[in-house]
Amino acid sequence: MQRDLFGREAEESATAEAPLAARMRPRDFAEFVGQEHIVGPGRVLRQSIEADRLSSMIFWGPPGTGKTTLAEIIASLTKSHFAPVSAVAAGVADLRRIVDEAKKRRRATGQRTILFVDEIHRFNKGQQDVILPHVENGTVTLIGATTENPSFEVNPALLSRCRVFTLKALTAKQVETIVRRALVDPERGLGKLLVELPEDALAALCGLADGDARVALNALELAVAATPADDRGRRVITLPAIEDAMQSRALLYDKSGEQHYDIISAFIKSLRGSDPDAALYWMARMLEAGEDPLFIVRRMVILAAEDVGLADPNALLIAVAAQQAVHFVGLPEGYLPMAEAAIYLATAPKSNSGIAAYGRAKGAVEATGNLPVPLHLRNAPTGLMKGLGYGQGYDYAHDFAPDDPRRYRQRYLPDGVEGGFYQPTDIGFEAKIQERLKRIQELKKGKPRQ
Repeated sequence: MQRDLFGREAEESATAEAPLAARMRPRDFAEFVGQEHIVGPGRVLRQSIEADRLSSMIFWGPPGTGKTTLAEIIASLTKSHFAPVSAVAAGVADLRRIVDEAKKRRRATGQRTILFVDEIHRFNKGQQDVILPHVENGTVTLIGATTENPSFEVNPALLSRCRVFTLKALTAKQVETIVRRALVDPERGLGKLLVELPEDALAALCGLADGDARVALNALELAVAATPADDRGRRVITLPAIEDAMQSRALLYDKSGEQHYDIISAFIKSLRGSDPDAALYWMARMLEAGEDPLFIVRRMVILAAEDVGLADPNALLIAVAAQQAVHFVGLPEGYLPMAEAAIYLATAPKSNSGIAAYGRAKGAVEATGNLPVPLHLRNAPTGLMKGLGYGQGYDYAHDFAPDDPRRYRQRYLPDGVEGGFYQPTDIGFEAKIQERLKRIQELKKGKPRQ
């Protein structure tokens, strides 16, 4: 007997009432599919498991890729006591109990305890702090499983004591291997039900599973349950039956997790790289998964200023208009102004001269400190200020014609700062700005118009 993920006593093998995905869970490396880069023959993790020489580790990867299965295989192959908990259900008291039992077990028998924490990203700081010293001193060996980037979700102190192994989404071919095994297995699978899965339905099932073996097996089981046997006892699972079983599959997208950051990053980079198709694809991925549209359009406003900039000043106007439109009409119609803005931003000329100019100005501020404002630029609302010279020598620009060099002879920077921060490109509208600035420089030098 061993404990399940909620600390309850459970049989080692799944019962007949368990879901197909649980019944077909691999029991050893011979049945395990995928992740050859970490558990293939000769790999360090597999060797350490088979030699029962483990250190604390975290398995990070998408759902249905074998994280919990690997932990259970470790439990069956090592001589350690296996104590699994779910971060969703376990509290500080549960962790302290496991640690106390581990200490007693080590003193009584010398046996090591493996603490397996499923969904470790859901542990708060207090829960992680409880196990940290016991992981550090070896009272327990921690194995965590997470779908979220542990760099963001696990305390640095705890993370530094674990080796992170990244699991990859299964390929459609690997999912197919798992499905075919379930179809013919008479004990744990569907072998006794005479299930037939035509190639088109099999391909759809494995493709729609999106690398998640659990999704594929659960959908297959649902389709089988909904398909009556024919007069020969066969259950032929059609493509429509598979599509019906898969229709509730959620897109892989966690608004508070790494997918949130990865997909918005792909969206922004697509806009910056002038690919409207890719931008629309990533925007649709976010919207269809339930992302806040105002979050997306706020990022478009930022990009309009940062990456399109003065090459097309209208880009910022369109992005802000899209933000206002989405705020006004909401979804689902809000995707219309969002799509229009995304296409405009993607196809607009690009210039980051604005953000680059600000960076140079910021650098000058940091280098020169709090330089005083020149007297001629200061306001003089009182007689005292006028007597101190405030505002004296200021040239009011509108007193001079646009081509009069005196309009541009005024110095506006403090002494010690030479400028040159804004360096316009010759892209789009900014080419006109470049021409204007060139003419202003000529007038500063007293050159008349040619």
